[in-house]
Amino acid sequence: MNPSDNFAATIGLDWADRKHDLWLRPIDGSKAEHLQLEQTPEALHEWVAKMRERFGNHRIAIAVETSRGPVISALMAYDFIVLFPINPRALKSYREAFAVSGAKDDRTDAQLLEEFVHLHPEKLRALEPDTELTRRLGGLTQNRRHLVDQRTRLVNQLHATLKTYYPLAETLLHGQMNTPLAAEFLLRWPDLASLQQAKPKQLRSFFYKQNSRNANTIEERLSAIQQAKALTTDPAIILPARELVLALAGMLRPLHQAVARLEKQIQQAMDEHPDAPIFRSFPAAGLALAPRLLVAFGTNRDRFSHSDDVAEFYGIAPVVVQSGNSKTVHVRYRCPKFGRQTFHENAACALKKELWAKCYYNQQKQRNKGKHHQACRALAYKLIRIYFACWKQRTPYDTNRYVKALEQHASPLHGKLQNLPVAHCE
Repeated sequence: MNPSDNFAATIGLDWADRKHDLWLRPIDGSKAEHLQLEQTPEALHEWVAKMRERFGNHRIAIAVETSRGPVISALMAYDFIVLFPINPRALKSYREAFAVSGAKDDRTDAQLLEEFVHLHPEKLRALEPDTELTRRLGGLTQNRRHLVDQRTRLVNQLHATLKTYYPLAETLLHGQMNTPLAAEFLLRWPDLASLQQAKPKQLRSFFYKQNSRNANTIEERLSAIQQAKALTTDPAIILPARELVLALAGMLRPLHQAVARLEKQIQQAMDEHPDAPIFRSFPAAGLALAPRLLVAFGTNRDRFSHSDDVAEFYGIAPVVVQSGNSKTVHVRYRCPKFGRQTFHENAACALKKELWAKCYYNQQKQRNKGKHHQACRALAYKLIRIYFACWKQRTPYDTNRYVKALEQHASPLHGKLQNLPVAHCE
């Protein structure tokens, strides 16, 4: 198959930490171009949008010297881009055929990558994009996480500001300032003076409308409001802080609404997805993590041939660097960060749901001198092996089946399971 018969352009992409070099050859015979992009998601997505407009949404082939990493993850989200991963050794041999001296630079590598996909397509295998539903779910989950991160930053500012003049708000709302109730409460009563002027009937009505209807809790709040003393009466402190709280609460209100809309769309997409029952069965997956795990694996069962491929792709597997008598082990930095975060967070929740996971986590924590994140990554690595088998076999996870397997293999974990307390992941 000749790419010139199927693609509107062939592109070589040499990506690096600070910039990306691209060599673009339009199939219409126009002059080839050399481009450079900054190493930012915004620059990459802006360039993709321009390519879609320029080539009328026709397919374009991009050769890149890897099959994994954040750039690959980002480009795989576009249906008109066909990615051809080039083995680094193959590119090195191809380069040496034209530069015996060993000279190289990023522009030359991009040009050679483009030549590779343009002249030798029969030697390459394209990465296949996932289904439309899976890609849509991926976009929704990433956007939700982005908004949640923004909300967390605003809530942290809110906590810090309230402590300077209005700590009663934290007490009344039990420190849960990341809820719609907190935003509405602060927009209505942004300081102690305005709160104590409110009538009990108004306060009861407000909490009822916000679905906080426990009678004892409401009466405790009313009593605390009547007995409260101001932390400070200095207007120079209260007035600026009050305005900042109003601004923060005002920004939080639409964020809560946007997150709720995204969560509804995510659950609707999950209900439509044929693989949803598998991922919803995983330990502590829940409404937020099950869709993210589904997107991480995808629906193409040929995408990963072994569970280690998944762990390496998402940076859960450690990187071992050994030379002579020197050996170091470190976390993988170049990987899809959102995917790695997904597996890490799932492991942190799973250890509170699954007895065997808690036991394994404790063992790893002892080995790593009490380091929580290293123990979580080790648990995530183990969970990936289990999830991979469920994904490949299209079978939901079963705790009893796994515990029975531990018993059959005489695993040390099995003897300790009965001594672990059951906890829950909030």
